[in-house]
Amino acid sequence: MSSLRYAVGFVAMLALTVPALAGGTKDLGLFDQSAESTPLLAMGGESAGWLAQVGQAAVAAEEEAEAAPPGKPPPWPLHNIEGVGGGLITPTAYLSNPGPKGTVIGRPAVSFTYVYLGSQKSAQNISITETFWRRVEVGYTLSRFDMGTVPDAISKMGFNIKRSDVYMNVFNLRAMVIEENSFGLPTPAVTAGMHFKYTCGIRTIDNNGGKALSSVGFKRSNGIDYTLTASKTVPIVGRPVIFSAGLRNSQAAQLGYLGFGDSCATTVEGSVICLVTDWMGVGYEFRQKENPYDRINNVLGDENNWHAIFVGFAFNPNFTLGLGCGFFGNLANSEGNGVWGAQLKYEF
Repeated sequence: MSSLRYAVGFVAMLALTVPALAGGTKDLGLFDQSAESTPLLAMGGESAGWLAQVGQAAVAAEEEAEAAPPGKPPPWPLHNIEGVGGGLITPTAYLSNPGPKGTVIGRPAVSFTYVYLGSQKSAQNISITETFWRRVEVGYTLSRFDMGTVPDAISKMGFNIKRSDVYMNVFNLRAMVIEENSFGLPTPAVTAGMHFKYTCGIRTIDNNGGKALSSVGFKRSNGIDYTLTASKTVPIVGRPVIFSAGLRNSQAAQLGYLGFGDSCATTVEGSVICLVTDWMGVGYEFRQKENPYDRINNVLGDENNWHAIFVGFAFNPNFTLGLGCGFFGNLANSEGNGVWGAQLKYEF
């Protein structure tokens, strides 16, 4: 059944990606900004009249400005916790560093994210993305999850799991299947994604922990999330506000850090992000969570919906700093409310 699910998802992604590559590209507006006008050229010879000199300089400057390549827009969006373009915990339909109109192979974007999750738990992510034809985003994230007090809680059950962390590998593939403002209509941008995840160490923890995870629903150390995200930028009081909403189909427990079950759950997620200036954005995010596993007393509780607020600063066209605060509810054996995270992102 799982193999069939993977095959169907892969075929569906190909069906969505091929027409996207065949279509033309359109400016996203918010992420494509023209370069500033170039300075006027030097005046003509001394024998020319001053009015003719000014006219000639103006014409030459206009021609040079038209020929100049567009400047790089601010480095939005950030990378979310799974390594795709978005906020900190959810994606947007906008892709990372797509490049100017006509770009075939975009330049990469890299980031490092640290999230403190309370009770000695934390996550550290290294992510890289690259966008092709301004329509297809591929990326990889290596994420380390420090389980904090979980090993001690399991030891009280009489087991030594011999690990304090797990490593999750995430391979991301997203395609923008509808560009914003397509068909002469105010359509949102729509992006479909497949997110292949493999968590190293979770099978060892289950084996050393007396198969406790298997007893409550753990089946595999790998799985795939499928996402469909729509984003629309709307000017409000003279500033762009980005509204995003999406669906996610997943078998993951706590994003996949705790492995994957057999049952699939479809959840909703979304965000509202306002660019207060071209170089500063603030946002709110929501991500619905489901419970693929049953509970284990004092070790594994129910998953709760996630909420986050964040602020991002683009210091130049390449470098971004993101700071966030999360309210994640139960995380295995403790509460993760009022936790914080930071991200450094660089676009080449």
